[in-house]
Amino acid sequence: MRVQVLVLDGVFDTGLSLLLDALQTASELAKLNGKPSVRFDVELVGLARKATTQQGLTVRLAPANAKARPDVVVVPALGSKLPDALGEALRRPTVQRACRLLGDWASTGTMMTAACTGTFVLAETGALDGHAATTSWWLAPLFRKRYPRIELDDSRMLIKSSRFITAGAALAHLDLALFLVRSQSPSLAAMTARYLVVEQHSSQAAFAIPDHLAHSDPLVERFERWARRHLSERFSLEAAARAAGTSERTLARHLKLTLDKSPLGYVQDLRVERAVHLLQTSGDNIDAIAEKVGYEDGITLRNLLRRRTGRGVRELRKSR
Repeated sequence: MRVQVLVLDGVFDTGLSLLLDALQTASELAKLNGKPSVRFDVELVGLARKATTQQGLTVRLAPANAKARPDVVVVPALGSKLPDALGEALRRPTVQRACRLLGDWASTGTMMTAACTGTFVLAETGALDGHAATTSWWLAPLFRKRYPRIELDDSRMLIKSSRFITAGAALAHLDLALFLVRSQSPSLAAMTARYLVVEQHSSQAAFAIPDHLAHSDPLVERFERWARRHLSERFSLEAAARAAGTSERTLARHLKLTLDKSPLGYVQDLRVERAVHLLQTSGDNIDAIAEKVGYEDGITLRNLLRRRTGRGVRELRKSR
């Protein structure tokens, strides 16, 4: 598999290294195990002869050429991790030139992949419109605002939609690399993961911090503060909207845009978060905790915890 990695100034060092190390390890293991035909020829390309990483390291590059036909193009993350800095980075002339280059590649049918903030660079081309994608969980509100024509699912670690593959937050570069290896040899991907001591995750949900996302929208933040104060009470959308100073429809729209959830769905997330905290920090039994987070009995809460966290009450208590 011929892989071209488009490296821009300010590239995220860890993401780029993870990607390269995983693909190189896979190639070495393939040769070691009698599979010389499975290999990953990786070329670092760019708009100049070299790029400077976020940490100030220099990466030598081959000139990128839209007429070249690699099997896969990869866009690793930019080091700009927060919305304002990322927005500024996307406006840089070199990034805009890179977007045009990616658009040309996409038009030829090349498989296009990106991870973390690199998904924004790929989205800027317009080629992802109408497709499903994921990105770094904390940047989901910005992604939805900038690219409303893309079907975003920020809970997923990796999404393949047609010939586009997007991966979530920073360390998902490794998930992306293993996906490419798996496309050539599932057994080689499993072996590479074992050598790198990697536990793959299909979801980012367990790592997301709801507070961080909620605070990106003042209306959602007001709703979140109200919801936390009233977790033990029966949820009322009318009361929630009144407390947030808006209409029920507007509140629901903001929750959908910012968190991709309904008001009740977000309240359930907060209840689970609070219940897990109480399980790990108090000696209260499950029925007492259920009452504190708005459920009539422990059975309902047990089932919800199992669905949302994948762990039972005993496992959650042991993890404290």
